Amino acid sequence: MFGRAPKKSDNTRYYEILGVSKNASPEDLKKAYKKAAIKNHPDKGGDPEKFKELAHAYEVLSDPEKREVYDQYGEDALKEGMGGGGGMHDPFDIFQTFFNSDPFSRGSSRGRRQRRGEDVVHPLKVSLEDLYSGTTKKLSLSRNVICSKCSGKGSKSGASTKCSGCQGTGMKVTIRQLGPGMIQQMQHPCNECKGTGESINDKDRCPQCKGEKVVPEKKVLEVHVEKGMQNGQKITFPGEADEAPDTATGDIVFVVQQKEHPKFKRKHDDLFVEHTLSLSEALCGFQFILTHLDGRQLLIKSKPGEVIKPDQFKAIDDEGMTMYQRPFMRGKMYIHFTVEFPDSLSPDQVKALEGILPPKPQSQLTDMELDECEETTLHDVNIEEEMRRKQAAQQEAYEEDDDMHGGGAQRVQCAQQ
Repeated sequence: MFGRAPKKSDNTRYYEILGVSKNASPEDLKKAYKKAAIKNHPDKGGDPEKFKELAHAYEVLSDPEKREVYDQYGEDALKEGMGGGGGMHDPFDIFQTFFNSDPFSRGSSRGRRQRRGEDVVHPLKVSLEDLYSGTTKKLSLSRNVICSKCSGKGSKSGASTKCSGCQGTGMKVTIRQLGPGMIQQMQHPCNECKGTGESINDKDRCPQCKGEKVVPEKKVLEVHVEKGMQNGQKITFPGEADEAPDTATGDIVFVVQQKEHPKFKRKHDDLFVEHTLSLSEALCGFQFILTHLDGRQLLIKSKPGEVIKPDQFKAIDDEGMTMYQRPFMRGKMYIHFTVEFPDSLSPDQVKALEGILPPKPQSQLTDMELDECEETTLHDVNIEEEMRRKQAAQQEAYEEDDDMHGGGAQRVQCAQQ
């Protein structure tokens, strides 16, 4: 990251919080933090905000690189990301790490607080039939588990030392002066410990996990997709994600992804289906069989004398999707009708229809008015294609006009220069 050196800001407040001088040694910082943290621990009735401030101040000043940035540029520089950033870690984790065990852990949930591992999220593609009737899927997954041979220590003896390269933080930060007022900051995992913060002797490494503390394991999970589940809904397996030492195991989360169906569309608890009728079916009645998502055959038919208009909807109660956690209740099924008209009619068909259908409205025009009118000719047109063609022609004309009045003149001028 490149940037201009920040303006100096407050670089004394953290020392004042701990009650030490600016030239305090690491031992002085430890003693001051230990005394003040025990006094202000919330489990002993202390001030939680003061406890957080103490932890943050000690976290910064106990890190040589962060302390150097703080002394030189102040608090604002840490907030802007210098020295590995000013983001605060959990004050209870810092307290517990400092003492190696929380002296107030008896009966205290805070004393046993662990860092939580990340959740593992997998998409789960299911058909609309599966969501309607419910299903169970068996999935084989690979995850890391604590090595049973070394109990997650990584070594045969159970011993490890703090990495000297990063002082146990797992990260290294380097700052270089590039020029007057210009600095470069780079943060990267420690190459000596591969970001773990610990160092294990090669001869003492666990033969099973090779010092990694975890080993891969395959596991089969049965995922129950309940009736009526929605697209995007989550199915969670608590504590089944990757294990790691001193870490609360995260969850495996499956996210339901509904596959597109060739016939039905789903909207919440309702189903929509498209059906095309001929003109005679729309006018004289129809019936057809619709196969439902569970395989049942539904007979769909019109009422005697009923006329179906183009773009009309009809609904069937209790034939939509099953409702989540209410499997005996269903939404509605909506049928959207399209009416297919014939391309043309013969004169005999026209005459027959005119004798059957309601009479056409009489023309209000007189013979004289009709004589004064000009004959026109109607022809078929694809309106979408027509509009695309017109838009392309307009764009071409605009570009030609731009070349004649603007762009062309500019090019000539540039050539003369």
